[in-house]
Amino acid sequence: MPKLEIAHIDDCTVYNLPGRDWFYLLGPQNSQAKNLVFGLADFPGGALAAAHVHETEEEIIYILEGVGACITADEEKRLEPGVAVYIPPGLSHQIRADGEQTLRLVTLFSPPVTPGAYDPNQ
Repeated sequence: MPKLEIAHIDDCTVYNLPGRDWFYLLGPQNSQAKNLVFGLADFPGGALAAAHVHETEEEIIYILEGVGACITADEEKRLEPGVAVYIPPGLSHQIRADGEQTLRLVTLFSPPVTPGAYDPNQ
C-alpha cells in the first residue's frame, strides 16, 4: 500500500564526497522511491569538486544559498539562489563554490544514483 514518507536532514545519511557533503534525503535506500534520488549538497566556500560524469543519470540542481559556478569543457554557468540547472547524462561537469559562504543546493537524480560512484577519487 502506498504511503506518504518524509525525511529530515538531521536523520539522513551524509556522504563526505570530494569537495562537498551530500545528504541522501529520499531514494531507494530509505523510501518507496524507485526512479529518483533527492538530496542536498553543501560545498564549503572555495571548494572545487572534481570533474565527473553520470553516465546514465539525469541531474537537476537548484541553488538555495551561496554563489559559484557549474563548469563543463565548453562553458561556465553562474550559480546563485534561485537558479536551476539541468545536467544531462554523459556530460562531464564540476561545481565550484565562490567566496567564503557555503554553496548549498538540492539535487535530483533519475534514475537513482549511487552516491560517490561517479567521483574519480572515491
